[in-house]
Amino acid sequence: MPTKFSKETYLYWYELMQLIRQFELKAEEMYKMAGKIRGFFHAYVGQEAIAAGCMTATQQDDPFITAYRDHGLALAKGVSANACMAELYGKATGCAKGKGGSMHFFSVEHKFFGGHGIVGAQIGTGAGLAFAEKYRGSQNVVLCYFGDGAARQGMLHETFNLAMTWKLPVIFICENNNYAMGTSIERTSNVTDIYKLADAYDMPADKIDGMSAEAVHEGVARAVKRARQGDGPTLLEMKTYRYKGHSISDPQKYRTKEEVDEYKEQDPLTQVRKTILDNGFATEEFLNAIDTRIDAVVEESVRFAEESPWPDDSEVLKDVYIDQNYPFIVD
Repeated sequence: MPTKFSKETYLYWYELMQLIRQFELKAEEMYKMAGKIRGFFHAYVGQEAIAAGCMTATQQDDPFITAYRDHGLALAKGVSANACMAELYGKATGCAKGKGGSMHFFSVEHKFFGGHGIVGAQIGTGAGLAFAEKYRGSQNVVLCYFGDGAARQGMLHETFNLAMTWKLPVIFICENNNYAMGTSIERTSNVTDIYKLADAYDMPADKIDGMSAEAVHEGVARAVKRARQGDGPTLLEMKTYRYKGHSISDPQKYRTKEEVDEYKEQDPLTQVRKTILDNGFATEEFLNAIDTRIDAVVEESVRFAEESPWPDDSEVLKDVYIDQNYPFIVD
């Protein structure tokens, strides 16, 4: 069957989604079985199509900013598996020097600005990044991600108002995986279609199938075109699903096994693999070779993290304040 996208695009999507999936599963293993990873851990398993579709619809210089479910998007932006795993381990070679952990991945080099633990805080910061791009006169567009729970924060409304008033080049992406921690969207709002929140600000908005890399790409590409033309922001509600709990410690008593299994039948990785095979873009052997290569990358990231040093004690106050003469820093 004919496709809208090239063989190269599907193979890129497959390899990226496989990297995210295998990284998350291995990191979970290191957390649960080996006790190597501490603190909070929020897996991206099931939501990989969003990261994949966004990457092919944007340019490398377009900044991304997100909440605490950030591993997948960091990997998509090019932060190495080694740097990501080392950060989970709290090692000095991590992408935030071992100081951020799971919720605070960060890489200026890769235009990935977090990783934020305060619910909804990145929405305002994302608009700030977009303001900076507009002020500098660049053609870059900021992708600002948040969950369905963050859509209830006042920060969203203040930011939407300013972003539309100033026509900022930002795409607000709500990764709606149905549950804010363990609370369904129906229990928190009379408005269950999050994209409709944009109506109050005359902001263009759309609901996207977040389990489809194709749909994500198309939706983001439309919004990116508007932003680069100077027409301002867009709100995209990506309907997706996380197979794992809110965090590793989540007992998931708020949903049934049948519901999870139903969504797994729409698995984005399986869909892309099937499209590749059905269209003769690659053989089973070729895809299996990708799987094997990704497995080696992930295993190497664990070895790298294990062998990396802990941050030195002298690092405690570094990177906390940018001004070394700030009066509240004392020796």
